[in-house]
Amino acid sequence: MYAIVDINGKQYRAEEGKYIDIDLVSQETGAAIKLDKVLLVSDGANSSVGQPLIEGASVTAKVLNNFKSKKIIVYKMKPKKGYRRKQGHRQQYTRIQIEKIDAKVAA
Repeated sequence: MYAIVDINGKQYRAEEGKYIDIDLVSQETGAAIKLDKVLLVSDGANSSVGQPLIEGASVTAKVLNNFKSKKIIVYKMKPKKGYRRKQGHRQQYTRIQIEKIDAKVAA
C-alpha cells in the first residue's frame, strides 16, 4: 500500500516502513508527524484519488534526523568583463520514516 502526500508544496510517494527525505521541518528527532494532505491512496489493485485531497486520510511518520546534502557550487562569469562570482550551497533536509497510512481504498 502506498500514498501520494503533499509536504510543503512537493509531492512524495509514501510506503509503510520506508523513509523519504523532505525539505527541513522544525521537529525534534523522534517526533511524530501527521501528514493530512493525502492526494492518492493505492493498495496495488484499487486506488482512491482525491479532488484535490482524500477526506479522512492521513499518514503518520517519525522524524529520524536532520541533515545537509552535498555541497553544490554556483559559479557565474561574464567573459571579457572581469565578473566572477563563486558561491556554495548545501540544502537542508529532514529524513522521515513512514509508520502508518490511514485511509480506505475504494473498490
